[in-house]
Amino acid sequence: MATSTAGRAELAAFLRTRRERITPEDVGLPGGGRRRTPGLRREEVALLAGVGVTWYTWLEQGRDINASVQVLEAVARTLRMDSQERWHLFQLAGVTVVPPAQEGSLVDRPRQEVLDQLDPLPAVVTSPRFDIMGYNRAYNRMMGDIDRVEPGERNTAWLFFTDPYCKNMCVGNRPAAAAHLVGTLRATMAQHLDDPLWTGLVQRLREASPEFDEVWMRHDVVDAPVPAKDFVSPVGDLHLTSTRFGVGSGGSRMMVYTPRDQVTAERLEALVAYDERHRLRAV
Repeated sequence: MATSTAGRAELAAFLRTRRERITPEDVGLPGGGRRRTPGLRREEVALLAGVGVTWYTWLEQGRDINASVQVLEAVARTLRMDSQERWHLFQLAGVTVVPPAQEGSLVDRPRQEVLDQLDPLPAVVTSPRFDIMGYNRAYNRMMGDIDRVEPGERNTAWLFFTDPYCKNMCVGNRPAAAAHLVGTLRATMAQHLDDPLWTGLVQRLREASPEFDEVWMRHDVVDAPVPAKDFVSPVGDLHLTSTRFGVGSGGSRMMVYTPRDQVTAERLEALVAYDERHRLRAV
């Protein structure tokens, strides 16, 4: 827990503001009745997070109590915190974690300009945790319109296993693609086993996707990339080669997809020009 009175007071204020920005309707609770303050009540947060009402009340009052990583992660999920907010919560609570190191933030302007210049070749920058940090129009269209995905959900592992469009975009052997993605995530996570930003992602995936849970429990690891990728798209199947480049010193990487045949090259041009009125994602 935070070691100073000032730290506990900051934690209390931070939790209160995160709670007050979420309405009961946002989390599937009835919103009737008058409320003295906006947002959720403390007892509602405690119920949704699976913690005691008294414990959560004391936490938000800035009392010096013990808070485990698992419980803080449950509170962060309930209050819909993004990766930066989660890290801030753990820091205030005195829990040592690896900072996001801009993993969940957007790429800077020079790198985004490089991505844009690569159109119509799909290109994306991801963090070691597979958070999508930046992408170009071709990648946006290929993945089913990432622009419409909430920023906190822009993670390639999360989309692969939970997004209706991405779950059906692989041509051919999806089980092999799933095994490779999960094996890569597990291998990379070996250095972050005590980091709730990583463990929280895995827990969310296990809860949301039986497919992910089944593959995760095999404990397979893999590091080598699979260059050949085949995807469904609204302009026809895409037969691509993926090439990975390191970006910066934090382990982030850029993935660029190039066509393996002339038909795919032409389809990539058509994909970028795809009519904006045709939405790729189910509403």
